[in-house]
Amino acid sequence: MRFPPALRKVFGPAPKSPRQSSRHTVRIECQVVRERDFTLIADRVVDLSSSGALVGPADPALTGERILVSFRIPRSTVWVDADATVSRVVHGRRPGEFSRALAIEFDGLDAQPRFMLEQALRVVPPAPPKSAPGRRTSQSLVRALLD
Repeated sequence: MRFPPALRKVFGPAPKSPRQSSRHTVRIECQVVRERDFTLIADRVVDLSSSGALVGPADPALTGERILVSFRIPRSTVWVDADATVSRVVHGRRPGEFSRALAIEFDGLDAQPRFMLEQALRVVPPAPPKSAPGRRTSQSLVRALLD
């Protein structure tokens, strides 16, 4: 959340984002398998960070569902096999979303693969920020403050 300069004096600085690792846009093949029945539910990594990924196109899955993911570290021949949890289901209904995808969070990725992934992602440009639907533009906010 960003406040205009006049409101920063009142409310203070904007809160820090809880995200600890930055997302990077990549297009790499993967295998995401449901843990309970070993059904393939996704086969492509869209965004990747050292703590999770956005994978798609995806078959239906539930938030909190345990999955297994296997992917190749970008610009490397090293494969990572990790346990993960579905943290968000993107249904493809919002503007800018085109198909179903799953945001997954890695559970206890080993130190060596995590380090190698962090090093590989340093040379991959970060993902551009996505606009959230319904956000006001700064012009409408300024007009509302002046009225």
